[in-house]
Amino acid sequence: MTSLEEAFDAASFRTQGHALIDQIAEYFTRVRSTGTDSMPVLPWVDPESMRRAWPASFEKPGEQELSSLVARVLAESNHLHHPRYMGHQVAVSLPLASLTDLVSSVLNNAMAIYETGPVSTSIERNLAAWLARQVGFGTGADGIFTSGGSVGNLTALLAARSAMAGYDLWEEGSHAGPPLALLASEQTHYCVKRAVQIMGWGAKGVSPVAVDGRFRMKAAALADAKKRAEDAGRRVIAVVASAASTATGAFDPLDEVADFCEANKLWFHVDGAHGASAVLSEKYRHLTRGIERADSVVWDAHKMMLMPSLLTAVLFRDGKRSYEAFAQQASYLFDGAARPEDEWFNSGTRTLECSKSMMATKLFVGLSVYGKELFADYVTRMFDLGARFAERLETAPDFELPAPPDGNIVCFRYMPPGLAVDKDALQLKIRRQILGDGSFYIVQTRLPSGLHLRVTFMNPFTSAADLDALIDRVRAAA
Repeated sequence: MTSLEEAFDAASFRTQGHALIDQIAEYFTRVRSTGTDSMPVLPWVDPESMRRAWPASFEKPGEQELSSLVARVLAESNHLHHPRYMGHQVAVSLPLASLTDLVSSVLNNAMAIYETGPVSTSIERNLAAWLARQVGFGTGADGIFTSGGSVGNLTALLAARSAMAGYDLWEEGSHAGPPLALLASEQTHYCVKRAVQIMGWGAKGVSPVAVDGRFRMKAAALADAKKRAEDAGRRVIAVVASAASTATGAFDPLDEVADFCEANKLWFHVDGAHGASAVLSEKYRHLTRGIERADSVVWDAHKMMLMPSLLTAVLFRDGKRSYEAFAQQASYLFDGAARPEDEWFNSGTRTLECSKSMMATKLFVGLSVYGKELFADYVTRMFDLGARFAERLETAPDFELPAPPDGNIVCFRYMPPGLAVDKDALQLKIRRQILGDGSFYIVQTRLPSGLHLRVTFMNPFTSAADLDALIDRVRAAA
């Protein structure tokens, strides 16, 4: 056989595939049952040393075997399936979803138009409708999937701009009308400001709204933020609320924000990248009360729905608005229907991507096999874990909790009585020591009162014993 024939040989694939699955299954067993000292969460190596340790030349075939390469990747990566991974908001991916990703990669059906991805297009359409119903949207809702919350928020805000600007920006340009602006919490994810600047509104295109002591947007401060923008010559067209914010996990008061938007005829967008999954939990759904009144919602399945990255739903209460974010025509792909919604099956008309992957298939399979209950139980368990950890911190005399958590994101500081050193420097040194030994993976964030340690509980097998061990480890590091 030629090298190409060997590369596509079914028998070789079967052999490699069985060996690879066995290797990954053994990894799952080890990372779940490992002792705290036998396998670090993150085997820390500085960036330059890691770069030099990996090959940078690919001239000769057979220099690396698949099994040895995979073994290195598994050993040297950040282990999200480790019960003591408590870092960023990245899903501990469901094994079944990873297998589905394999099928999607084999088929490689791009999704710009229906004929290049017929099954995945149909799956995506039905899944978006189901997610919209979970949010509380009616039968006129629609949505689309895209690659991550940053692109998702940009997509929703482009639709808001088209719907609210009062003129055709695609044809006339942004200078055809007054400078635009939106209102967003001081705790809003940086991608919202980035989207505004990408749209050409400049840094002042976001008018910040003050937050309360629990880092939630103050609905009473919306009017002042709107007036400040208008006094600066801006026309406000939208409000962005968080459910939940990234830094602290705070859920903004969505019902109150919706009241303000209705009274002022503004587009209401909810960045629910992390917390929209709370709608699935009977215990925590109240945190999202009012989300059903939003014009658009972003929901990341690669955060709180156990999906590999990236998988973001952009949902619209009025489904017709989903066609307004990207208004160009491309005759070599799209038929140019009189009503865009008649061409719903050509997803390239509604997303930034052209050759989009079969991303929604893994969530569709997960829901089809396990049902909604598994995902609802997962959200409830993770949010419960956040509450339990906060309770431990509140009763500890040497820890400080800036605010009770709404969900599974908890910020805290080690603050022993009579602390005589710089408190920010202490938190930084504690994290660096824990990062270096790999006993846990935790991160940091800066709040108005200073630097804080931050955990996000994403692993369904993190236990109460792990919470106690983290507190002990922080004390030891200090």
